[in-house]
Amino acid sequence: MPQTNPFHSLVPRKLTDSELARSIRLNIEAELDAINLYAAHLDATDNEEAKAILRHVMDEEREHAALFWQLIARLDPEQAQHAQQQSQGVKISKPQE
Repeated sequence: MPQTNPFHSLVPRKLTDSELARSIRLNIEAELDAINLYAAHLDATDNEEAKAILRHVMDEEREHAALFWQLIARLDPEQAQHAQQQSQGVKISKPQE
């Protein structure tokens, strides 16, 4: 698996909140990608031991994504405002079974 160089985007100064928010959005993308990868592995096996481990790791990635979204809300107030407006304006109903 390719590894990201943790120093590839270092700048000679501390990041502003706006710059950090942009970086955290990339972290969210990586977490979602990992969730999809683990979900595909779950679908591809009947091995219950492997599935239990994959579910556990996938849940941790979901937690990371949620924490990053909370951080984005603090780093980028405009993004937080959009999220709040959209959550108030969109009503999602569950389909009838």
